[in-house]
Amino acid sequence: MFGNQKMLNLLGTGLSGLVGSRVVELNPQHQFTDLSLDSGYDILKPESLEPIFQNNPASVVIHFAAFTDTNAAWEQRGDKNGLCYQINVVGTQNIVNLCQKYNKHLIHISTDFVFNGQKQGSYTEFDTPFPLDWYGETKYQAEKIVANTNSSIIRIAFPFRSNFPTKIDLVRKIIDKLKSGQEVKMFSDQIITPTFIDDIAQGLTLVIDKQPAGIYHLVGSTSLSPYDMAKTIASTFKLDQNLVVPSLLTDYLKTPNARPYAPNLAISNQKFVTEFGFCPKNLQSSLKNL
Repeated sequence: MFGNQKMLNLLGTGLSGLVGSRVVELNPQHQFTDLSLDSGYDILKPESLEPIFQNNPASVVIHFAAFTDTNAAWEQRGDKNGLCYQINVVGTQNIVNLCQKYNKHLIHISTDFVFNGQKQGSYTEFDTPFPLDWYGETKYQAEKIVANTNSSIIRIAFPFRSNFPTKIDLVRKIIDKLKSGQEVKMFSDQIITPTFIDDIAQGLTLVIDKQPAGIYHLVGSTSLSPYDMAKTIASTFKLDQNLVVPSLLTDYLKTPNARPYAPNLAISNQKFVTEFGFCPKNLQSSLKNL
């Protein structure tokens, strides 16, 4: 349990997903209402959401719901009728409209994929997004909609958690492969910022309390290559490090029909640390909590 012990009513989309479900689990002091298809709500049908926005006393809405399959999104690139655009952009517009109509503070969850990875050094909240792929483009379009309101935009990056069978995150995929004796081939010339979902949950509790306007990077405190991450995972869990094999993003990008990847997604969390007094764990500390 984190933060304010006072019980709050909260509305949330995507609360059954990889990140949202853990936020609910670690904040039992709050009463969450899941605006999901399973509960009879559809963010693409705002008329299904209107009664709960009108009648629920919640003053905060956390918008996790998103189309996050980046490969499937790439196949839909440019298609505004595709599910990726519809969920990430149109769905977000519907949530924004309802939050404004019923005076609820929106906490919008975004992504590091809004950046193109060409910067030298870590990205901050002051850097201008320039997405490379359709997923990142739709999330940036959503950000621009939200930015016109007095809302919180929280960017997260490569989230992972100890166990969530419904969706296996990158860290868990690596662990599972190593445990089964499979080779793990990872880029050595790319930088990412893996983030422990428990830290995202704790950080969001602080955002719920303060309800700040603006953009914040709620990400882990280690940026490294996927190859080095896999080696660290193998070392931490005493698995065979020889199964971790380097590959090059630059080689992959030369292959026909390659989906673009940002080479540098080092993301700074310094603004969040400074303003909220909470520092997400580094990778090694996070892995020890799995």
